[in-house]
Amino acid sequence: MELKNTSAVVTGGASGLGEATARELSTRGVKVVLADLNDEVGAKVAAEIGGAYVHCDVTDTDQVIAAIEAAKAMAPLWSAVNCAGIGWATRTIGKDGEYSSAHDLDLYRKVIEINLIGTFNVCRLAATAMGQNAPDVDNMRGAIVNTASVAAEDGQIGQVAYSSSKGGVVGLTLPLARDLAVVGVRANCILPGLIDTPIYGTGPQSDEFKARLGAGVLFPKRLGFSSEFATLAAELLANSYMNAESIRLDAGIRMQPK
Repeated sequence: MELKNTSAVVTGGASGLGEATARELSTRGVKVVLADLNDEVGAKVAAEIGGAYVHCDVTDTDQVIAAIEAAKAMAPLWSAVNCAGIGWATRTIGKDGEYSSAHDLDLYRKVIEINLIGTFNVCRLAATAMGQNAPDVDNMRGAIVNTASVAAEDGQIGQVAYSSSKGGVVGLTLPLARDLAVVGVRANCILPGLIDTPIYGTGPQSDEFKARLGAGVLFPKRLGFSSEFATLAAELLANSYMNAESIRLDAGIRMQPK
């Protein structure tokens, strides 16, 4: 699938995996809309790559449509990459045996709402817009890449909410691809492992912590780079024969219970 002279929406595009993906796509001639909640950083990154920034809560339909329309205003929308998401670490039950100490249900709902429902919200709306494109030689009109996590398969203690949400993203991949085949839109999913993003902080203590995490990776024994996620995302968009796949990007790690 030709990426040059097309547009893309990247959610969570102001930092981490989303920022790296936006930058990678821009080097391939794509006009990128960064859909994020960090207005200052998002606008700065968008200016650097010649794209656009749209304040966007992925669970808000009107805001997602605004991001899609901003992309269409620059070039036909052929790509969407979902990187927006949150994490939460809480065990299912407390230590005191009290009902009140059980996992907060509103927090569980929030993680599901953003990571899973928000991802689907972008998929359904972006695919609707892509369906209006003139098809290429494969009768293709666009492609979507969603972000899950190895936690979808190797969820650790305290990750019930996060793993549930990411498992849902993996689970929707095949039926989503089947639904969208009728209009020529592909859908794939990446399950990143331990990726070095701003969530780990900076400084000597952060470096030491990341080194300990990296020691548990099969090979190479380090955290992944955001750029490695970005190049895979771009390949999944560009490679016309990649469809309905969920791919682990984790250097062979299998997460232990804790």
